[in-house]
Amino acid sequence: MKELDLRDLDAFVAVARTRNFRRAALEQHVSVSSLSQRLRDMEERLGVRLMNRTTRSFALTEAGELLLARVGPAMHDVSEALDRVRGLRDVPSGRLRINAPPPAIDLVLAPMVAPFMEAYPQIDLEIIGDSSFVDIVAQGFDAGVRYGEHLAQDMIAVSLAPPQRYAVVASPDYVARHGKPRHPKDLLDHRCIRIRFGRGALLDWEFEKAGQVVNISPPP
Repeated sequence: MKELDLRDLDAFVAVARTRNFRRAALEQHVSVSSLSQRLRDMEERLGVRLMNRTTRSFALTEAGELLLARVGPAMHDVSEALDRVRGLRDVPSGRLRINAPPPAIDLVLAPMVAPFMEAYPQIDLEIIGDSSFVDIVAQGFDAGVRYGEHLAQDMIAVSLAPPQRYAVVASPDYVARHGKPRHPKDLLDHRCIRIRFGRGALLDWEFEKAGQVVNISPPP
């Protein structure tokens, strides 16, 4: 037996509420004959008569009254919920959770927050700083900011900022005592301040010159 669907119940509620097939058919955007056939099929599948109708009169049976009492409010809630969901297409609203490492929040997201909130006042923006690069979807986030090398291949991504360049710096006192490195590999003999991600991994230092790339992992 074919199960009833929301369209069947919606059609029944429309007829039961208006007590008029013609008005109900207009609401449903179908012909009177099509609506009448849907109700007959519905009764046949349920194995019980829901309404008594003639060309001049209409009345719900006991089963019809019971179904309307239970289904009517539910269909109203469903219709209201669908209207609210459709409204999201026109005016973005609700909570937006973004996961990002703290440096990305400071350098990339922070300048964007005020203009974004002004453009979308109904968005409740929540930014969580986390350097552990958690699974964005599994942890319930709507979006995440990641460095290119930490971007999952199956994620849809857009660039938020131009490539960032880092500089290696030292105080004059340190250079006076330990000397100035001439090549990136010289840094292996120096004490360096490294960035450690939440899961314990250290960020390698990447140097590029004339198309040649050198990656080093200096001692912390």
